[in-house]
Amino acid sequence: MPSAQAVRAVIVASLRHGDATLDSTARALKISSRTLQRHLGRMGTSHSEMLAEVRLNIACRLLVDSGKPLSEIAKFVGYSNPSSFSRTFLRLMKIKPIVYRQRQLSDGQSQTSHRKRSHAAGQ
Repeated sequence: MPSAQAVRAVIVASLRHGDATLDSTARALKISSRTLQRHLGRMGTSHSEMLAEVRLNIACRLLVDSGKPLSEIAKFVGYSNPSSFSRTFLRLMKIKPIVYRQRQLSDGQSQTSHRKRSHAAGQ
């Protein structure tokens, strides 16, 4: 049976092709959909939970590491429209995606400037 990491990797690949369904994941893992469901259930998760987790991880990374607009990020991670992506992100992260991006970028800038100051002080 595939590991959780293997299932996540297949889901990531499936998102790139726009087909991150239970059936496509099971097909890629060469097992039946029902077997995959039972296996994930024994692991204490489900395909939909893993898909949401993968989407969220990718979205967080794209929000911080790219200048892509929310509409592109939403489409990339498999949402039909930006508003459904924003609602889901808010529900899971308790923060709007645009606010998350702003905070992460400002935190990153303050850490970078702190490191520069610390490095300069050490010389």
